[in-house]
Amino acid sequence: MTAPKPGSKYAALYEYLRRRGESRVDLSLTEIEAITGGPLPASARHSRAFWSNRRSGWQSASWLAAGFKVALFDRRRRRVRFERPPARRPAVRRGVPGRWDGASVRALREHLGLNQEGLAEVLGVRQQTISEWETGVYAPSRASSKHLGLVAERADFGYEPDTTPRK
Repeated sequence: MTAPKPGSKYAALYEYLRRRGESRVDLSLTEIEAITGGPLPASARHSRAFWSNRRSGWQSASWLAAGFKVALFDRRRRRVRFERPPARRPAVRRGVPGRWDGASVRALREHLGLNQEGLAEVLGVRQQTISEWETGVYAPSRASSKHLGLVAERADFGYEPDTTPRK
């Protein structure tokens, strides 16, 4: 899922959610309007369909790209609950000391609720580099693996690289 373009109506909501560390964020419609800098359409107040997680909606693209789904829309209280889906944690490939494979990089990125560009920004690399790691074109260098490990540790990701010496 790609992030909304900067300056688009829901880009601020995407940025707000992307930066949140919690797995659940509850917001009132008034708070969402303050974040987006303008009024929501009338359908946002009355229709659950506005808050669906379909990939084709402009508004849903903002929370989906930030790693969230709408778990609850309370029409009466005018509140929305965004939740991060639980991260899938693939088996970490062993045998290469302190190295990460593509599935582990992707799982960390999803755990953080970031797109490839967001993780690239955190690590100080290009978005293309993240893509190449995730698809297995290249593996992260030893230095990048160490940085990934530090980011994972701070995010309570639970990844423990194999540190047994190579033969």
